[in-house]
Amino acid sequence: MEKEPTKPRRIPAGAAVLQENVTDAIRAAVFEELATVGYGRMSIERVARRAGVGKAAIYRRWRSKLPIVLEVVSALAKQGLPTPDTGSLQGDIKVLLEATARVLWHPMAAQIIPDLFAESARNPDMAQALQAAVRDSQRGVAEVVIRNAVNRGELSADTDVDLALDLASGPLYWRLTTMRSPLPEGYLDGLAAATTAALAAARISR
Repeated sequence: MEKEPTKPRRIPAGAAVLQENVTDAIRAAVFEELATVGYGRMSIERVARRAGVGKAAIYRRWRSKLPIVLEVVSALAKQGLPTPDTGSLQGDIKVLLEATARVLWHPMAAQIIPDLFAESARNPDMAQALQAAVRDSQRGVAEVVIRNAVNRGELSADTDVDLALDLASGPLYWRLTTMRSPLPEGYLDGLAAATTAALAAARISR
């Protein structure tokens, strides 16, 4: 007895197939819109037009522009951010500083990041979500670096991870996104050494 040919599986009516190439186009359009007009003037209509899709394609993926922006910014924060293990705290910090500098010096990132932080001052929801998207993603890497340094005996177990992040990334953010000043030769080496010394001093002072 011959078997009946298998019928192709039907997708239920109304079910959306989220094509990855469309999603990537939307993300790219959001990034470009943020760099061009900023968060305040960015709209779903503008993003859809730039991505070459309908607004429905965006709303099937995100409910509003805030979660889209946070996803894009979170990806930017994590992009190329390694979890180094060079064998020394100073070496690990130097690797992280190099990766962070590459992200912050990107022309689009230099426009987008200050704009979003300015918007977060007016928008509590943005401020809370932006901290989770950016700070928390970086904090996870910093925790590993600090834990490795503690295991090597370079730092005490109660070293403040947030302090380490502030010491390392604060000067970079100020120079690259606020002052828009190139990094002089040896700057990252000096900043890595200064951050390491400051964290070691905090250990001694406890």
